[in-house]
Amino acid sequence: MMSKRLLAQTRRLPPRSSVRRSSSSSLHSKAAPATIAQLPVEMPDCNHRPVAYEGSSYEQILKTRRNHLTPNLLAHFKKPLVIHAGHMQWLFDHEGRRYLDMFGGIVTVSVGHCHPKVNQALSEQTAKLWHTTNIYMHPKIHEYAERLVAKFPGDLKSVCFVNSGSEANDLAMLMARLHTGHQDILSLRNCYHGMSPYTMGLTAHSTWRFSLPGVNNGLVHVMNPDPYQGIWGGSNCRDSPVQTTRECQCTAGCQAGDAYYNELEETFKYSLPRGKVAAMFAESIQGVGGTVQFPKGYLKRAAALVRANGGLFVADEVQTGFGRTGEHFWGFEGHDYVPDIVTMAKGIGNGFPLAAVVTTPEIAASLGQALHFNTYGGNPMASAVGIAVLDVIEEEQLQRNSLEVGTYFLKGLAELQQRFEIIGDVRGKGLMIGVELVGNREKRTPLVTPHVLDIWEKCKDQGVLFGRGGLHGNVLRIKPPMCITLADVKFAMDVLALAITESQPENN
Repeated sequence: MMSKRLLAQTRRLPPRSSVRRSSSSSLHSKAAPATIAQLPVEMPDCNHRPVAYEGSSYEQILKTRRNHLTPNLLAHFKKPLVIHAGHMQWLFDHEGRRYLDMFGGIVTVSVGHCHPKVNQALSEQTAKLWHTTNIYMHPKIHEYAERLVAKFPGDLKSVCFVNSGSEANDLAMLMARLHTGHQDILSLRNCYHGMSPYTMGLTAHSTWRFSLPGVNNGLVHVMNPDPYQGIWGGSNCRDSPVQTTRECQCTAGCQAGDAYYNELEETFKYSLPRGKVAAMFAESIQGVGGTVQFPKGYLKRAAALVRANGGLFVADEVQTGFGRTGEHFWGFEGHDYVPDIVTMAKGIGNGFPLAAVVTTPEIAASLGQALHFNTYGGNPMASAVGIAVLDVIEEEQLQRNSLEVGTYFLKGLAELQQRFEIIGDVRGKGLMIGVELVGNREKRTPLVTPHVLDIWEKCKDQGVLFGRGGLHGNVLRIKPPMCITLADVKFAMDVLALAITESQPENN
């Protein structure tokens, strides 16, 4: 049954006639939206007024970035944005223009930019104690540890706090190798698990790999079970309100899932030491890879196979955790298995540097073999923020909002797919959504980069910020703060439709 909150949002939805055709928009006290000159649409109201920008000029920022920041810090868009302030699902640039954030700081802002309760928790903590060291005891890390592990099933009751997703996965690799005494670790092609020297080898994207010796030591990448772009797939493979357009020949079970699992078994037969695997890592839904979902039951069977060969199964919840997928608090719960280690970051701190590894006491004991320490992990500020984030998710029912608003969003995007041939696939769960743009729907060929960038840029000019992902950068990544409303979704879909219409090759 639809919740009262969703019903209220539905009643507030602007009609499709709200699309207007004025030629410009002026700044005003509520911070004006950015607009396309030809076909702007009405942006939902926001009463927040950010403080006036008083920083360096746009030109000076570009100069500093070019001369003093390392070149890996790429600026998105033809005319990069200078983001000055944020409020819940909204961002504001240095000129006061307002943007709907549909990427959440790369799936990091979970409960809303500058959420007042999180701000207050951080402010109160900084007034008392910023940092000490975990060789002393401070209350917040202990309070937070109890709150966090209470969210997990089974014996997942030991937590080690770190500062980023790369650190968390790095530590999980270390734990798995120490606990099992084995070296080989598997991950899926198209996965992303970080960019530390240790996790770079775990990540399976050529675009994120440096040519360095030793990166691949003991790491094996297996076939990605992608029902849309993979060798096998069908119209009922994945746990999503929207399925692929590929025909499905299944009569019982999932034939695509069986085929991908058989390929995984082949890797164990021919490429690994029998019975001596350290671990397998998997995202519950691949994030950087373009919101790729797996056939139902695949991860559960994979976990059983890994354990039968002496290894541990690691669930990477850096992007899918904390209620984002809607039906469950953790993405792995949607795959009906309990991992041995869980890594998390991003949404855990709503933008504050915070991450964690949760595992069983038995596996955690492996860290006692030698000294191991993280200076900032679980510091008082981070722990206070983490507690406040959990509070907000519960009090504002953001997991439920992710499910209801996300499902509405997915179904609306599926309608757009019927209108536009270049939308090849719509997929996801809750507010973890991907829209794959293609040049040929039948062949599923990626839409050429200039065309993708044109659509992406037009959305930005209209006031909606989408992310991009996938090996070819042709997947719109939609992972907004979990506080977004149905009116926001309606606006975002109208903007996307207008951008696609305006960017048709014959119109360029």
